[in-house]
Amino acid sequence: MSMFGTMKDKLFRIKSNLTSLDSQPISKASLIIILFLDLFILISIFDGLEKHTRQLSSPDDYIPYSCREIVINRDWNPTNRTDNLSNIILSYNNYYYQIEEKKKGRHPVCAPYLDLLDQMKNDRELTVFFEDRSRFDHEAKDLQREINNLKGGYDTSLLETIARQKEGQANVDSIKKDIQEKSSALNTLRAQIEALEQKINGSEKVRLLWEKLETLPAVDREKLKADLRTLYFWYPVKRLGMQMIFLVPLFAVFYLWNTASIRRNRGIQVLVSSHLLVVSFIPVFFKIIETVYDIIPKKMLKKLIDLLESLKLVALWHYLVIALAIAAALFVIYLFQKKLFSREKLMERRIAKGLCQQCGKHLPPGSNACPFCGFAQFKTCGACDQATPVYGKYCRACGKEQ
Repeated sequence: MSMFGTMKDKLFRIKSNLTSLDSQPISKASLIIILFLDLFILISIFDGLEKHTRQLSSPDDYIPYSCREIVINRDWNPTNRTDNLSNIILSYNNYYYQIEEKKKGRHPVCAPYLDLLDQMKNDRELTVFFEDRSRFDHEAKDLQREINNLKGGYDTSLLETIARQKEGQANVDSIKKDIQEKSSALNTLRAQIEALEQKINGSEKVRLLWEKLETLPAVDREKLKADLRTLYFWYPVKRLGMQMIFLVPLFAVFYLWNTASIRRNRGIQVLVSSHLLVVSFIPVFFKIIETVYDIIPKKMLKKLIDLLESLKLVALWHYLVIALAIAAALFVIYLFQKKLFSREKLMERRIAKGLCQQCGKHLPPGSNACPFCGFAQFKTCGACDQATPVYGKYCRACGKEQ
């Protein structure tokens, strides 16, 4: 027997174990119970898998976002460093998931900066300075926009007044007064912002952070970049290993239970263990596919696109996508036409519903031929000489394959 034949027989046995009990189809009530059990077990597996995998430090845990902002992503200088630091500190108050960054296993380059950030975010007085500064800064920007708009209106009104020989002078004076008031308020806000920045920069923690930034070796920045690339490459493999530590023992237990139940012919246990075996295989299959995609296609596609861009042949990528879409469509059509809606399946449905095997129209009771297309519905079985449907796979009288 061919490999495909053996696989087909195995799949048929699995299907039989999933849908029957003691060689009889399971009742709808039993099917509902077993499906609810499947759903509960599947949810429990994915929930436990997520909690188990969380124990593994991810690249985002080892080199957190805030460390990348300071060391890798931004070249901080005296002009922008207070704004950048404010964004990081305030993010801890706005987003819960950033408050609880994992402290274990931090990268050695990141550790000193992250320790300082932890001290800053827990310093309530310093946090208030950042919050007030951020609020005043937004108010100052809004005022500046209003002043710019008023200045545009003032210039226009002034030109119109001159053209009309001083008509509308009151409107010009009103706009001028409004600009002066807003400019005064803007200067007050800027003074408050400057005072807050002095308090922020006067903090021992902030001064120490600026000192570390000024003395940050370029080799540390490059090392962090290289380590981050390595982490992202190997993390999917480590994550899969962590996931398999959780999933494989569970799958093995269900497999052994299923095997023992089949060998001892325990019908109910065969049914339940078969379902649990399939349910436990689902996350194993999907996690392997996820890892393969993360390691191979995603990285290969990125390198391929980079190569095509460097050669100015990026259009070839679109040709490849079009070709893959056509191939996928052909495969889906083949799957539907040859497997799900094949002629054999069509004949089975027509015979089961009492339809004409040729044209598909409903036959009157007791018809040997179709009154619409004239097709004879029965032939003589070669084994028992009894009438059997022309396209039936087995004889309806003796059960022999036709």
